[in-house]
Amino acid sequence: MTAAVPAPQQDIDPATTTSAVLTPPLGSPVHDSDTAHSHGPARPGRAQPGRLHLVGEPSLPGPPDKPCPPHPPDDRPPDGSPPDDHPPEGSHDGLRHLIRGAGPPGIHRPNPDRADAGVSVSDTAGSTSRAVHAAVTSRHCTAEPVAAGHATRVGVVRGDHRLIRPTRWAAPAATPDPPEPERVARAALTRLIEPGDAAIGRAIQRLGVVGLVQGFYNGASPGRLGLGADRITAYQERLRKFNPATDLERIAKLGGKFIIPGDTDWPSQLDDLGDSRPVGLWIRGRPGPRLPSLRLLALRSVAIVGSRACTAYGRHIAGQLGSELAERGWVVVSGAAYGVDTAAHLGALAVNGMTIAVLASGVDICYPRGNEALIHRIGGDGLLVSELALGMHPTRFRFVLRNRVIAALTRGTVVVEAAPRSGALSTARRAMDLNRHTMGVPGQVTSELSAGVHALIRSGAATLVTSGAEVGELIGSVGGDLAPERVGPILPRDALAPPVARVLEAVPASADGAPVQRLAQYAALSPQETVHHLHELSSLGFVERQGAYWRLVRRK
Repeated sequence: MTAAVPAPQQDIDPATTTSAVLTPPLGSPVHDSDTAHSHGPARPGRAQPGRLHLVGEPSLPGPPDKPCPPHPPDDRPPDGSPPDDHPPEGSHDGLRHLIRGAGPPGIHRPNPDRADAGVSVSDTAGSTSRAVHAAVTSRHCTAEPVAAGHATRVGVVRGDHRLIRPTRWAAPAATPDPPEPERVARAALTRLIEPGDAAIGRAIQRLGVVGLVQGFYNGASPGRLGLGADRITAYQERLRKFNPATDLERIAKLGGKFIIPGDTDWPSQLDDLGDSRPVGLWIRGRPGPRLPSLRLLALRSVAIVGSRACTAYGRHIAGQLGSELAERGWVVVSGAAYGVDTAAHLGALAVNGMTIAVLASGVDICYPRGNEALIHRIGGDGLLVSELALGMHPTRFRFVLRNRVIAALTRGTVVVEAAPRSGALSTARRAMDLNRHTMGVPGQVTSELSAGVHALIRSGAATLVTSGAEVGELIGSVGGDLAPERVGPILPRDALAPPVARVLEAVPASADGAPVQRLAQYAALSPQETVHHLHELSSLGFVERQGAYWRLVRRK
């Protein structure tokens, strides 16, 4: 066997801890002695025989006389010029590329037909790196080239020229599948349009969501899209300013996701909104392997809404309702606003219950700022839900549109303290229109903050409730969520027979008492019956005899 000639030693900066790969001769196969995974022949011009490559370098080395340029994506022309169908990220052409299903811009998927399909390639940084490397542990290291036809040993190299056991070849990094075109198109619409746009909903029914977005891109005629020309032009211009794939990547990094109709987590009761149904929902929760299913949580949920400037009474009632409902297994849904919303969320969280906040902004925006800690806590222990894309801020109109999602998502809505023009009443009216249970908690008749709730109850649109048990009985399963019957205290005299009770009532409250004849006259009984009943009452401790008179026992 021909002995390998050691290569000259190379000086390596000790301040830089990098990895080294010994590249094989051109055209020779590369094998690992343990796993024998083949990664195909080396690409010409990418490395030189016997040359030690440091992975920390910006790219794989080329010939000694000139650096090797970054490897272009598989679909670039041979001259290295960018192709026509790969626009820069953030452009409108990138959105069209996503809708076609080719994957988000900036992600290069290896071509399995190439000889180097086992190499992990990424064109985002303009460099290519191999998955196999060995750590350099000393200032001076040597590498031994191996004759052609023999496996290349790659391992940790020390100053005494001893080779440690070979490292195993790492599997190529899996490239995530690109989002489907419909999800990308719906994500684009959440940033493009306002929530609850019925005209957009009708256009989606006719053309499909992908066809609608493509129509915006192509500048389709108003007659085809059913929208005004100015509106189509505005949408076409706005499409060039964002990339929905970026929003999908950001929500995944935040521990959330974007759900659309047809997903297993999509609440089907939102379809009751008809053309104003949300095109999609952004959800954020505790980062983990799997978020709670919004569809399952909404099956047993109740909304608690009310005035932001509530009184201490309203804050107490909202917190009590939230905790009582959470203890009974109900999910408390509200809007994370000041006042009643805050109290309802805190009441559910106080008993380790589940709560959902439907926001009028993106799920990454904390509004109001005073509830930032509460919103972060809900994001960790509950769910944050919004129709709006990440980074979008609330407006007055978006708060009203948010209320329709709260009403449609839950099985019933409870209004606590609402003035005649309160926004909470819009949620109650939406719930009535959707045939959801509407309930109201009464307040002081002199309080203006309860005037709206009293009007709902008086008109018959809302049912009066005073506790979480009564709410659960109204919206829960038949016979399964019954509230305990409320009765007054039972007194000992309530168990007396009617004749005995009449004799007891005839006994005067004075200290002197009365004779039997007078008591029999007042009780409309014979003297004999009256004497019998008086002795029964004496045994029970109600009356006592003093000579010929009977009087009540004085309670101490």
